[in-house]
Amino acid sequence: MALISLIEIWRLIIVSLVLGYIFSGLFTTRVKTVYDYLNPRKFRLNDILLSIGIAAPAVILHELAHKFVALAFGLNAEFFLSYFGLALGVILKLVGSPLIIFAPGYVGISGNVTPTISAVTAFAGPALNLILWLGSDYLIKNKHNLKRKQTNILGLTSMINKWLFIFNMIPIPPLDGSKVFYGLFQAIF
Repeated sequence: MALISLIEIWRLIIVSLVLGYIFSGLFTTRVKTVYDYLNPRKFRLNDILLSIGIAAPAVILHELAHKFVALAFGLNAEFFLSYFGLALGVILKLVGSPLIIFAPGYVGISGNVTPTISAVTAFAGPALNLILWLGSDYLIKNKHNLKRKQTNILGLTSMINKWLFIFNMIPIPPLDGSKVFYGLFQAIF
């Protein structure tokens, strides 16, 4: 049995493309003009590709961390799209919202899930974002002969992973933080 099915790969591609559109304009390599601010929904392929390269790994690796940790515990795990979450992100982008909150997908887990396993599996995604955030910051601060464009991309990678970590660790359902704290609470008490 494959670790990732073809349908999951297709779902990950869809998420990547939608993330590229939603974050295009936020992640850009060009100087913004007045025209850009007056037309925030303008389709720019280079911005979309850059956004896919920055936002998609943060989100996809987050979800795959949940999946692979669950599989390591012997559970069944599958990545699903959240059509509502994707639509919400696209709508917020289309109306030019300054705040874009959405959940593009989730990992469905089944099997013998104990509270401790639930907490560890839930923390796997935010933990990966924490590693990417701190790793990017480390590379920026230590400059390892980075070019300006590389430093900018690492800065954007750091930013998106920081916010994904912070947002996902809020202990409010259905966010990962609620599953982590609920699982730990059940395991301790």
